[in-house]
Amino acid sequence: MFLHYIRRRLQFLKEKFPLYHRNISKCITRDDSSVETSLLMKLCAERYYISSEAFHSRSCTYGPLGTELKKNIIEQWTSAIRSRAYVFGINTSVLSRTCKEPVRIVDLRALKEVLNQDSSTKEEASQKIHKLLKDTASFRTSLFQGALQQYIQALQLVNRTLPFGLAETGLCHHFDNQLRHSSGCSFEVTESSLVWFCSPRTSSQWMDYWAHQRLQWWRKFALGPSDFSMCNVVDEELKEGTSHGVKVLYKFPWGSETLETLWSLGDTQLLKSHQGTCTKLQCRDGRKSVVPHVISVSANMDLGMLAYLFNSFQLLKKNDSKQKLHQRTVLKLHPSLTPVKVALDMGRGSNTELRQVCEGLLQEFLEVGISTWPGYLDTMSLSLENLHTKYDEMGVLFTVMVSESTLKSGLLLVRNRDTTIRETMHISEIKCFLLKYISASENI
Repeated sequence: MFLHYIRRRLQFLKEKFPLYHRNISKCITRDDSSVETSLLMKLCAERYYISSEAFHSRSCTYGPLGTELKKNIIEQWTSAIRSRAYVFGINTSVLSRTCKEPVRIVDLRALKEVLNQDSSTKEEASQKIHKLLKDTASFRTSLFQGALQQYIQALQLVNRTLPFGLAETGLCHHFDNQLRHSSGCSFEVTESSLVWFCSPRTSSQWMDYWAHQRLQWWRKFALGPSDFSMCNVVDEELKEGTSHGVKVLYKFPWGSETLETLWSLGDTQLLKSHQGTCTKLQCRDGRKSVVPHVISVSANMDLGMLAYLFNSFQLLKKNDSKQKLHQRTVLKLHPSLTPVKVALDMGRGSNTELRQVCEGLLQEFLEVGISTWPGYLDTMSLSLENLHTKYDEMGVLFTVMVSESTLKSGLLLVRNRDTTIRETMHISEIKCFLLKYISASENI
């Protein structure tokens, strides 16, 4: 998805600044934002964040590390949202035959059959197409309506007590309407959603609470927190029945984009989705019975993943042992988000014994949930410097080297991605060290 998004932005630049666009590919200066974007996308393809086949295509499929990074972001988002009491997870259908979503599944053969009927008049063909569209299922474009449909059942679960929330992550179809020559095509997006039901008396306080909490969450995992910001939605962009809106933004090289949106919706949408059942919607608010107000929080997790990739991407200059200047490329992803925490490799020596030690460490790490790259299984031999380059670009936190010294004294060589410092550590201490390091980073 995010390759499509970047190409959309470059197309926007081409339309708005045609002279600039002719020069953008020439990379006139090394600090040009287009250079950073090109280097990051190339790295993502080479280091398994996106599939190599998708690099030149319109859409994007994730590689193994991209899939894991996205999963980690979603897990952290869900954990933060569900840290409050009375927030429940739900799972609604991607397809619906009742909601009036604009994206529909159409049987192409049936449509061709209608269009190829020469005997039909234009009006008859139009009626047949209308009926065909009416009978087809539609794709959802947000998770919001699904949560509203489950409101009454959830209300009984909490014994009509406020506040409570319904959270879900799932696929939706968004429209590409921001370009002047857009085809109006939809594309698949992973959305995370919280629909929060609260007393009308406290809805404004809850809106402020969630807005602050969401911005803090995005900044928590960022290398450069100041790139994440928040702004109010202008009146012209407010949805029907919405009193207030807030956006969480990320500053990309091409400009700020919305990662997450919060809406204070009052009771309009809830009443609209459950017409004729007003009494069933009511909750206790002190001695009164009220229809709750609704706050909607929705995040684009694909765009959020792209934000964290840009935020963690660094081009660092360093001098080698011969005082030659080199450029070091590294993905400094947060320890909680990075797909691979540890890479296990072995030096020269007794291959059988060293491999057995690596296998034992691998099982120890995996059993406690430390994602590990089994570099010792790689048949391509790399120098230590090239190995570190590879792991830095993959975002690996630590490289653990098993050598002959390990067999003799139990000592491992451990390299830190962020500091590049290498230190020795006894094999009996490494698991606890890694667990403490990752846990400490989550509590900052």
